[in-house]
Amino acid sequence: MIHQQKGNGVANGKIILLGEHSVVYGKPSIALPFQAVTTQTLVTTSQEKTEIHCDFYHGLIDDLPELLESLREVVRLCLVTLNQESTPINITIDSQIPAERGMGSSAAVAVATTRAIFDFFKSPLTDELLLEIVGISEKIAHGNPSGLDALMTSGHRSVCFIKNQPPRDIELNLSAFLVVADTGITGQTKEAVSSLSKKLETCETGYFQDIIDKLGHLTYDGLSYLQHNQPEKLGQVMNQTHNLLKELDISSPELDILVNSALDHNALGAKLTGGGRGGCMIALAKNKDDAKNIAQELKHAGAKQTWLYEMSE
Repeated sequence: MIHQQKGNGVANGKIILLGEHSVVYGKPSIALPFQAVTTQTLVTTSQEKTEIHCDFYHGLIDDLPELLESLREVVRLCLVTLNQESTPINITIDSQIPAERGMGSSAAVAVATTRAIFDFFKSPLTDELLLEIVGISEKIAHGNPSGLDALMTSGHRSVCFIKNQPPRDIELNLSAFLVVADTGITGQTKEAVSSLSKKLETCETGYFQDIIDKLGHLTYDGLSYLQHNQPEKLGQVMNQTHNLLKELDISSPELDILVNSALDHNALGAKLTGGGRGGCMIALAKNKDDAKNIAQELKHAGAKQTWLYEMSE
């Protein structure tokens, strides 16, 4: 039985400050909820069959393209869990989060949609169940997700995250600004994850595993600098991290151009963020004026969009 005529769900974007890719192999990562961009889902009553309306598709859920298979699974899991498989609904998704840019777009869609469906049926949704549903969806979207995207797009706290361990909330205590810039190039998270996995499996010298270990150590260093208000040292960690990710073939020419541009215009540090091979980069600025200038220069260097993030809570 339907108890209300509409349901709403919201999720925010996410930024990985440090630890992308190495987090898949048990190393720490630092992630920030990015509320400058959000995804909102509206669920309403449908007369006949369940329909999906979003930027990429308008039509019956049964005809969803393979690209949106993870979304289909979210809807299926929600309706099965609620014992509402035979109830048709309309699902409208409005996302400001650029797709496939390392900002958690697919997870945010899953979070917002799950929340909206449960809200529509006026059913309580625990954090545990939400993360379980989104986690299944993310496996379809990304192959071997760490669980970080699901956690960050559904919450509002910055965290230090290690796979298969409870996340630890962290306080942002940094007198600095983060500039986020979109290359406009679709990231290749699934391909990058697969490529790195093969490198680790086939390398007999342990070279790539050493890089993973270094990334883990750098993330711990960065956490200390973040919490003790040492932006210059955090910037150095960001630079080192980007160079190591380049060695793992995670970066791209477009990302490197933006990283170099930021560094040429007084950024304390800069690196790719997220899955890589496209997507977004971040740059650390010592104050808001520098951040605005860096953002402007990044647009001149080819960034399609930029955002500012104050690194304090």
